[in-house]
Amino acid sequence: MKLGKYGYTRVAAAVPDVRIGDPARNAAEISDRIRDADHHGVKVMAFPELSLTGYTCGDLFHQSSLLDAARQAMQELLARTRHCDVLAAVGMPVEAEDRLFNCAVVFHSGRILGVIPKTFLPNYNEFYEKRWFASSSDRSYDSVHLLGQEIPFGENILFQAGNSDLCIGVEICEDLWMPIPPSSHHALHGANLILNLSASNETVSKGDYRRELVRQQSARCLAGYVFCSAGQGESTTDLVFGGHTILAENGHIVREMIFPEPSACTCYDMDIEKLRNDRIRSNSFAAKAEPEEYRFIKFDWNGDPDVKECFSVDPHPFVPGDESEKDARCREIFRLQSVGLAERLRKTGIQKAVIAVSGGLDSTLALLVTANAFRTLALPDRNIIGITMPGLGTTKRTHQNAVTLMRELRITTREISIVEACMQHFRDIGHDASVHDVTFENTQARERTQILMDVANQEGGLVVGTGDLSELALGWCTYNGDHMSNYAVNAGVPKSLVRHLVSWYSETAKNERVAEALRDILDTPISPELLPADKDGHIAQKTEETIGPYDLHDFFLYHMVRNGLSPAKILKLATLAFPSYPPREILKWLTVFYKRFFTQQFKRSCLPDGVKIGSVCLSPRGDWRMPSDASAGLYLRELKAAAAELENGSL
Repeated sequence: MKLGKYGYTRVAAAVPDVRIGDPARNAAEISDRIRDADHHGVKVMAFPELSLTGYTCGDLFHQSSLLDAARQAMQELLARTRHCDVLAAVGMPVEAEDRLFNCAVVFHSGRILGVIPKTFLPNYNEFYEKRWFASSSDRSYDSVHLLGQEIPFGENILFQAGNSDLCIGVEICEDLWMPIPPSSHHALHGANLILNLSASNETVSKGDYRRELVRQQSARCLAGYVFCSAGQGESTTDLVFGGHTILAENGHIVREMIFPEPSACTCYDMDIEKLRNDRIRSNSFAAKAEPEEYRFIKFDWNGDPDVKECFSVDPHPFVPGDESEKDARCREIFRLQSVGLAERLRKTGIQKAVIAVSGGLDSTLALLVTANAFRTLALPDRNIIGITMPGLGTTKRTHQNAVTLMRELRITTREISIVEACMQHFRDIGHDASVHDVTFENTQARERTQILMDVANQEGGLVVGTGDLSELALGWCTYNGDHMSNYAVNAGVPKSLVRHLVSWYSETAKNERVAEALRDILDTPISPELLPADKDGHIAQKTEETIGPYDLHDFFLYHMVRNGLSPAKILKLATLAFPSYPPREILKWLTVFYKRFFTQQFKRSCLPDGVKIGSVCLSPRGDWRMPSDASAGLYLRELKAAAAELENGSL
């Protein structure tokens, strides 16, 4: 069964205010954190390594009084949390086989499910764990007698929720630092959420290294990862502990805190369904899973494990969210586009490019990329032939911006009106030019493409395509018109990212006239300008009024193609990401998205070459292989059912 309706579960990492060598007091503190987490819908929770006693007890671990008190404290902790629907992992020393093990005790609703001993014990520099503890690899038995019960014991245990897809593995601190951490084996045997109970002290730059370890391991395992380290309550005799908690989801740090306030907790709604879809898509994952023995401990949630409360959803998944990384990320994307074109020119020996410059966002980005590619190749700017082709819907505003950009970038500029040619074509095919239908529009797009191709033949050049990823997803391009080119530099860039890149370029441009033109282009309504302007000479044909907002469509595209989510889940997420849009309007445009995405695949099946930029690409040779006559019926039926849920408020 799936995890609730939408596949989410809320996970948390808590750093209790530990008192060294006082298990009873620590158990009370931990139980308060669990009860509070349960109240806020948390289902899985990790605490630091040896948090029941304190990690820095030293030779007190050899004292029977401390060990007895730890067992009694655990008994009290179970009693205090027996009504909590939270699976928690708490660190404590556990005696077995006349040895002491550094363990994670995993329990749910007052019942211990399993005990995971630490495998790799650090015994260098400031660490001295082998003085007190034995390694999991030294154990002889698969169970341990604890609190009057025989409990599953070992590193090869996974915890599986009986009414969900969630599968949890546990490792302890140093385990993650190893060449092949136990979590790698856990993931290959089904774990999609890893808990790490840690006591990693702070030294200069160690936090950066730790952060990268967690991020990379979550990516390698295609899993969620909850890292929870000991806090400032630990002894500062020789070390400082910062309570560093890191929550990661498949290579992305989603929550983090360090040196938090006492008794701090951070949580995140982990998308288990998305992680499962990532594994299905990555068919090399688990290809070499070793046939070692793993034990699956099943438990059942007392209630619905799915997230009930609203949580934040990024409305612009294609756009870099961290402002501090904006410049570096934009430069990287811009470089990828430029290198793709530069290599195509170098390998073909072509030294000229022909590009349509309309004064719109897409052709602007393509022109900037082309200019950068020519600088990379040390080719003269004049070898770029920019052609503006005023038509039956071109406005003065876009025309002027196109001319300004070409002039300031010092490329070869041509202006070729397509009005007369289109009118002649209408007469030739017997079309009434006053009928502004698809023939009226596509005639102009194809006339422009013909000019570009013919000029490229004249000049021995390469036609640079300007269409973007969002237009390809929606089929918002004319077949064998702007759909076609010799190399499509924007084919991997969605519209929301095109806007972001042009904005970034305007902020960094040294030529103020270029920057001014770019700012005006950013303020211009998106339009193919294939229909006549209004009576005041302004753009009358506005794309987003016809097919819907690109911000929404890019959101739909990302979660459908990248994450493989269902229409109902995408609709739910969109209502959270875009509170300014009424849910019925989101439903309307999502329906448009699915209809167009399926019916327009034939255009994507014969795309020109173009560089892949991010994790979503619709190249028929690379990332997206789909029959042109596939049915959208399944998706539209699900949306119809979702519409009914919207009406009764159960979405």
